[in-house]
Amino acid sequence: MNPVLPGAPWLIAHRSMIRVNRPYKVTLNGQDYVLWQSDRGEIFALNNVCPHMQAPLSDGWICKQRNTISCPFHALEFDGEGRLQREGKQNTQIIAQPLKLKVIGDCIWAYGDCEPRTDIPGIVEQIASEYDFVGIAGEKTIRGDFLNVWSINSDFNHQNGTHRELFQIVQNQMTKFDKDGYWYKVEQESTRAKNSFGELLSNPVLFTIPKIFKSTVEYFFPSVLVLYGQTGIGSFVQVVVQYPQQDNQTKIYELIFAKLKAPWIKPLLRQSMLKAI
Repeated sequence: MNPVLPGAPWLIAHRSMIRVNRPYKVTLNGQDYVLWQSDRGEIFALNNVCPHMQAPLSDGWICKQRNTISCPFHALEFDGEGRLQREGKQNTQIIAQPLKLKVIGDCIWAYGDCEPRTDIPGIVEQIASEYDFVGIAGEKTIRGDFLNVWSINSDFNHQNGTHRELFQIVQNQMTKFDKDGYWYKVEQESTRAKNSFGELLSNPVLFTIPKIFKSTVEYFFPSVLVLYGQTGIGSFVQVVVQYPQQDNQTKIYELIFAKLKAPWIKPLLRQSMLKAI
């Protein structure tokens, strides 16, 4: 496929998504890659194809002693730069193609095989410095091309439909709108109906959400949108990440951060918070 917005930065993963010494598959603009994380926290990425017989390297395994990935067909080993490891010796020639990464804190960015044309936004790093990381919510592949999926998520009135069942939103009102080029910010108030007692018991975090829920959403085209909200237990930030996988497939996942009034609440409501979001 032709790259979507060539030269744009894509937040292809968060460190917490990649288990130590385990392959992790990512598809970006029609190309499969395999990522892995070493014991020291280093992140590596190669094209997900063994150059010998085209086996997917993500089906292989990591040798932590040499920090290499092994092909599942014939156990050929490659280091993070794509060099073949043979009988304990390193080949200086790059055989498996590496993917250039930009790791900022726990965020793993890539431009694919394109030359960078836009800087990586610093908003996620800023949020991570001010809030505690809660976890990943809603990691899915959406059947739809990237620009259409972005347009749907950019419709700040979608709460009336998308979140109606869980949050019982009956009205959504925009109170302020700012725009500067491809960046824009919306302030809104969402009015909720009352949840039933059964709904509250099934997801206790609903106890903390007020009847009129005020939030601010910032859009950092093309890869990140951020929602800031206040609840009875503190503030939270929902970072929605999107990137193109195939012509008609878009990956979407959400990084959740919080600043709670009582830190001991976080482990009690972590799963409930992630489930709600």
